[in-house]
Amino acid sequence: MVIPIDATAVVFAVPDGSIKGVPSPLDDLVTLLDLELIEVNIFRGQSPMENRQRIYGGQVAGQALVAASRTIDEQDRHVHSLHAYFLRPGAPGVPVVYEVDRIRDGKSFSTRRVVAIQNGKPIFNLHASFQKREEGLEYQIDMVSDTPDPEDLPDFHSRMAPYKEKLGEWYDRPRPIDQRYVDGDPMTRANNPLPGQRVWFRADGTLPDDEVLHACIVTYASDSSLLDTALLPHGRGWMDGTVQMASLDHAMWFHRKFRADEWLLYQQKSISTSGSRGLAEGHIFTQDGRLAVTVVQEGLTRLMS
Repeated sequence: MVIPIDATAVVFAVPDGSIKGVPSPLDDLVTLLDLELIEVNIFRGQSPMENRQRIYGGQVAGQALVAASRTIDEQDRHVHSLHAYFLRPGAPGVPVVYEVDRIRDGKSFSTRRVVAIQNGKPIFNLHASFQKREEGLEYQIDMVSDTPDPEDLPDFHSRMAPYKEKLGEWYDRPRPIDQRYVDGDPMTRANNPLPGQRVWFRADGTLPDDEVLHACIVTYASDSSLLDTALLPHGRGWMDGTVQMASLDHAMWFHRKFRADEWLLYQQKSISTSGSRGLAEGHIFTQDGRLAVTVVQEGLTRLMS
């Protein structure tokens, strides 16, 4: 449904995850994804003031998908794929404007193009396709069967506590996504070549029943570990300071329904590294083994002199 122009309108319901009126990190993420409509097909998203060199790519991708979704008139159409390019690093603390082009509305599919603009320059663009839900043939690859249960694995703060001083502010940063590594963590697997990794994740709280919100939060989370996977065969990681890394492009295909506040397994593998670029793919499964999303990402993996 197209939303009337109202700069004060709040579309996403904030999850009930706060304690004594203090918003939780997940509350803050939902608010971050809730865009201000400033003109027909034009939205504005906020960017938190954080100690980062650039805006986290998952934030821009998630906000762009929100913008695209809010121009879909048919309520029974849901995102089934997106393809995006990261063009320039975004500046933390500066709002991002999202311009949506309603490319096509057909009988079954709708296509949208979104350009994210900051300080008058495009920093990101996204194409997203939405489909009226249909029944048809069914097949999927299998989830790895020997994966430990996420509740048996330490959360981020428990696993990374021995490295708290080295990580500094990054360790204490609020985390709306509960992420649990299966195959070691970025610190302990250094110099130990691996073909890929598995990571359980979920929103750290309970979300409202809004399918768009769940898709946008998984889009936000999908950028957090996939490019790291491209370095694993080399026994390197983003923490060792030897490689300059940045997302270049990102593609997602949404296969089956899921909830972002229930455990999802991100099963990832490295495909190629060449030309100072790394390519990795990930398959996101529900805890009962249904393939929910496929992700492919290429990024800069430039050795630092």
